[in-house]
Amino acid sequence: MNLTVIAPHFSPDVAPTGEVMTSIVEELALRGHRLHVVTALPWYRHHRIEHGWHGRLVRTEATDWGHISRVHPFPTDKTNIPARALAFGGFTVLAGLVGLLRRHRPDAVLAMSPPLTLGLAGWLVARARRAPFVFNIQDVFPDVAIEAGVIQGRRAIAGARALERFTYRRSDAVTVLSDDLADNLRAKLRPGERERIRVIPNFIDTGRVVPGERHNDYRAEFGLGERRVVMYAGNLGYSQPVGLVLEAARRLAGREDVVFVINGAGSARPALEAEAEGLPNVVFVDLQPRQRLAEVLAAGDVHLVLLRTGFARSSVPSKLYSVLAASRPLVASVDLGTEVARVVDEAEAGTAVAPDDPDALVEALLALVDDPERCRMMGESGRRFVETWPSPADIAQRYEALFAELRVGR
Repeated sequence: MNLTVIAPHFSPDVAPTGEVMTSIVEELALRGHRLHVVTALPWYRHHRIEHGWHGRLVRTEATDWGHISRVHPFPTDKTNIPARALAFGGFTVLAGLVGLLRRHRPDAVLAMSPPLTLGLAGWLVARARRAPFVFNIQDVFPDVAIEAGVIQGRRAIAGARALERFTYRRSDAVTVLSDDLADNLRAKLRPGERERIRVIPNFIDTGRVVPGERHNDYRAEFGLGERRVVMYAGNLGYSQPVGLVLEAARRLAGREDVVFVINGAGSARPALEAEAEGLPNVVFVDLQPRQRLAEVLAAGDVHLVLLRTGFARSSVPSKLYSVLAASRPLVASVDLGTEVARVVDEAEAGTAVAPDDPDALVEALLALVDDPERCRMMGESGRRFVETWPSPADIAQRYEALFAELRVGR
């Protein structure tokens, strides 16, 4: 099949959603498909266009399996919401135009959200080419933005909700990562439209993320030594209450054998660093290269997965599966009964506690920090669990089957 893929990030960009789509595309290419990927110029790491990629609004490169067109994402300060909305709009228009003008007649179109606006670009390209359109939802927008207070005001919320419904109803299929997200979307659609919602989880590459020694170069580089490392590795944005990590660090400031590591980047980091000033047991580390992921995770003794109250029905953090693959235990501060909490319990790989509850978080952390043997057993249990989870090849095969089904339906 000829496929068009429209995504906000793609290798060499280091955004988690970019890694997801890069792996899916690579696996589809291995299965013999030709692809045109429309994405942004690399910009995620520093929230600006990476060195060497400036000078053009659109860059197209040939690959063994097709082409990649990279368009300007118009990066802005994430706290400037009107400017960010305009940036999404500009990126979407450019991506849509490139998808329409390229001499590539797709048999199916796949677009990824967020941003939600890429659904419009995907739908227009699919309609112009008379191809089925699949809309992949990584986080449910605008729910996440509304819960975080990023989108405010009755008219703005109504407009975002209308765009959401518009794209779902014009998609031939909408894929989500969990049953929770599927229930969220089905509740927004008419009964006859709900069958288009499909659950295709994100994969875990257990060949790339493997268990490693806790005493490694990462520990040495950042002076972590023999201390028990409680790690939050991921995005520092609106939906992750990383302030909970700092509160836990305050409460455990007397424990010289425990250090909290916050590894990542995002709009909330400057405020977090200011709040952490004076806390000797908190270490901030910049976002690390993709090839260092297993080493970073291995350096942690206990990992944290954090979502604000209500967010677990709109988001499934991909780092959950990476932590399990690294054979490390975790504490998940999320809505109980949702996908993340269920996986933690089923895998017997850690503890799930109610969100936004520092008392419960600290209690769960201490139970693991003070019991290395329990940590080891939970880590091994988590690894066994994800070894049965879908691989990148499995997920590509599911998308291939979905595209074929939709083509027959047309």
